[in-house]
Amino acid sequence: EEIQRETTYPDGKVERVLKNGCHLIFFPNGTWKKVGSDGKTVTVTFFNGDVKQIMPDQTVIYYYADAKTTHTTYSDGLEVLQFSNGQIEKHYPDGKKEITFPDQTIKSLFTDGQEESIFPDGTVVRVQRDGTKTIEFNNGQRELHTPQFKRREYPDGSVKTVYVNGQQETKYVSGRVRVKDKDGNVIMDTKL
Repeated sequence: EEIQRETTYPDGKVERVLKNGCHLIFFPNGTWKKVGSDGKTVTVTFFNGDVKQIMPDQTVIYYYADAKTTHTTYSDGLEVLQFSNGQIEKHYPDGKKEITFPDQTIKSLFTDGQEESIFPDGTVVRVQRDGTKTIEFNNGQRELHTPQFKRREYPDGSVKTVYVNGQQETKYVSGRVRVKDKDGNVIMDTKL
């Protein structure tokens, strides 16, 4: 672009005003700033390679050169971080966080302490504040993990529970109940 005016300041800063209305300011340490002709779009390129852009809508995009990470802050308070490995984090104004991992697993962290992860195969894991975990598999099976037991529910209605002491209890749709001790020995079986 053609230069309309150039000013050199005593501190070493140089300002160029271009004919298209853009202002370029060069600092002695290698940092430079470009103010767009609209006066609202500002780009600062730092001496270390970082780049900060301020858009007309007040969205701020900051690129960290060393980490190859982009941090975007929108005027509504939403913050989005994009990492070089493909991970994306969204930090919402209400405190909720959503992380999309490179394998496309999505983990949501809610303000009340609950978590939810959705895996690429459709499996959904929910963790309550008390640590209770529910796993919903894409084959229709469901698991519940508590400090006292782990229980798996099958699509046919069968339920298998393994207690912390190792004892197992299986309830079948037919009404049959089979209980095994921690070593796998059958201690009860109500065959119908």
